[in-house]
Amino acid sequence: MSQIKTHVKKGDTVVVTSGAHKGAQGTIIEVQTTKNRVLVEGVRMIKKAVKPTQERPNGGIIEQEGPIHISNVKLAETKAKSTKKKVAKKK
Repeated sequence: MSQIKTHVKKGDTVVVTSGAHKGAQGTIIEVQTTKNRVLVEGVRMIKKAVKPTQERPNGGIIEQEGPIHISNVKLAETKAKSTKKKVAKKK
């Protein structure tokens, strides 16, 4: 299978541009290229019922990140861009 090129990758800091979580900022945990979705840390937290296992003998409800469509996120600006132009000195 060929890989699909995306504008974001795992570890990037992004801002959600639309939807219920508009304006939220976080780091990408996972990129799901086949579904065109990303998991952003701390954004779209959903509750999920879990069956009892050896790790969780009582089972219960856990809270985890839900996927967001990749078109609804953009890279956050990390550094302020310099607006000054370099001027050549005359001798």
